Amino acid sequence: MEYLKSEQRDKEPKNLYEPIAYILGLGGKRIRPVLTLMSAEIFDANYKDALPAALAVEVFHNFSLIHDDIMDDAPLRRGNETVHEKWDVNTGILSGDAMLILAYQYFEQYEPSIFRDLAKLFSKTALEVCEGQQWDVDFENREDVTLTEYLKMIQYKTAVLLGAAMKMGAIIAQTSTQNANLIYDFGLHLGIAFQLQDDYLDAYGNPETFGKQVGGDIIENKKTYLYLKAMEFASAGQKEQLMHLYSIKPQDNFEKIESVKELFVETGAAAATQKAIQDYTQNAFDTLDQLEIHADKKSILRAFGENLMGRKV
Repeated sequence: MEYLKSEQRDKEPKNLYEPIAYILGLGGKRIRPVLTLMSAEIFDANYKDALPAALAVEVFHNFSLIHDDIMDDAPLRRGNETVHEKWDVNTGILSGDAMLILAYQYFEQYEPSIFRDLAKLFSKTALEVCEGQQWDVDFENREDVTLTEYLKMIQYKTAVLLGAAMKMGAIIAQTSTQNANLIYDFGLHLGIAFQLQDDYLDAYGNPETFGKQVGGDIIENKKTYLYLKAMEFASAGQKEQLMHLYSIKPQDNFEKIESVKELFVETGAAAATQKAIQDYTQNAFDTLDQLEIHADKKSILRAFGENLMGRKV
């Protein structure tokens, strides 16, 4: 946090840099930069060496949030006004663009060989995040989205950045290629579990702690894992009811949200989603067995995964 503040010097023009400071200052879980720092330490590097890369990951993640919020017309982010609501859409677009460029600049602090590996991984990941976001948008207008397609979308939109955050720490620590790839897989599986849990909390989370609009996915008619599982398990009558609810955008969404949530429970979709979260978390833990690191360090990673899956926000 102190490093983040020290990097945010007063810059001009204010209307470009203030929104950047604003979104970075909203807090959030900061999971991705923590993963980079933790991964560097797991492979015996000093976490301070990984600070520029960790900041690059956090700035990139928040850049994607500003643009996602514009695309979703979202009013809230972490319980506060979104950038485009507080300023305007044009400011959100331009400040977001600047953040993407700033993220790349942080890698310039590394020696050429490490810089090359970080930049290659980052470019690949950034493009995958864009692909995932486009699939997410495409799925809103499709009635035939499969679970396989949905899982691929969340892998690209969310999980690859968690995997990359961990692999960056491994690259900076200059561990073996095998270790770097395994820690990427650990982050990837954990990232899928994390996004499935986000889907679940979007419907069943506590509005006080969740920080986003509870039921937002239902309001937007997003075909999340919950919805797709409900459609898979539903009776003909339930399917018809669910499809109707996902075709309307009422003025008052309360009844729609409650009806959909009831259907998710009745069909068994809510329970199936919780099981999928556990399964992907276990997949992450299975990769730990193959890592060539001390057992104590495997325990740290396992504890982190367990804490992440116990979250309510």
